[in-house]
Amino acid sequence: MKMPELKIAHMKPKWPIIQGGMGVGISLSNLASAVSNAGGIGIISGTGLPVDELRSHIRKAREKTQGAGYIGVNCLYAMSDFAVTMKAALEEKVDFIISGAGISRDMYNWGKAYDTPVISIVSSAKLAKMSEKLGAAAVVVEGNEAGGHLGTEEPLFDLLPEIAEAVDIPVIAAGGITSGTDVKRALDCGASGVQMGTRFAASSECDASQSFKEKIIQAKETVLMDSVVGLKGRAIANNFTESIKGDAKLPINKCVSCLKKCSHQYCIYQALLSSMNGDTDNGLVFSGAGVERVNTIKSVQEIFLDLQNEIAYS
Repeated sequence: MKMPELKIAHMKPKWPIIQGGMGVGISLSNLASAVSNAGGIGIISGTGLPVDELRSHIRKAREKTQGAGYIGVNCLYAMSDFAVTMKAALEEKVDFIISGAGISRDMYNWGKAYDTPVISIVSSAKLAKMSEKLGAAAVVVEGNEAGGHLGTEEPLFDLLPEIAEAVDIPVIAAGGITSGTDVKRALDCGASGVQMGTRFAASSECDASQSFKEKIIQAKETVLMDSVVGLKGRAIANNFTESIKGDAKLPINKCVSCLKKCSHQYCIYQALLSSMNGDTDNGLVFSGAGVERVNTIKSVQEIFLDLQNEIAYS
């Protein structure tokens, strides 16, 4: 199969593959630059990252890609520092902004002011059309299989054909995509490209701890859990997901008011930070469905070679 060209605004990567923005601290300059250098599109997650550190990671990624390739920043709309984070990324002249967990007219206006494309993460044809009307350069369609916060109960391949038909901008498929076979299926269903998170989380260049990567490759299943932002989330089952079942509340040592809306059942920032630093039993490890198919830690370049081979023979 000949890979189709993905074109989003000025971006024309070698491969129609975007690396998912994974926070807190899972996809920073090291992973994003490695994906960009391999011919994909890299994303630095701005979630839970102080502005000065975000600026530093954007500059490091530029150094590692020698100014070539494409680097974007994920700005989660649900975060209280959303505007500050996005504007800092725009000032650093990233190639694009990608945003989920909500939509605002302002973010498209800010992107337009800096001549920077904005990509929306959506879970319905209605949201996709609204995003296109507001000025989105592309949409990422996340099905229920995606890791992290979920905006739908519908599987990706139920959503994808309808959304691809509903808009004229590029549609990127996301959620449970771990192999070249998955990539080919998404492209056959009308996607212009795919977004992959979990597969790249188990890469040698991923910015998380070695323990985090090992948790990914050892995992056999994911579970749906209640997030403090009022959405369901998909994560690897562990002590933490067991501890928050039902109405159980966990002590919060210090609230940093990171979210616009929070139930305060537990501190999601601390839970994500703990897992990133290596405590993957008592921290929150977001992961997409199909994690059981990710069983080796490889370099980003090796992952791309595997995808190419799998696509060719699928």
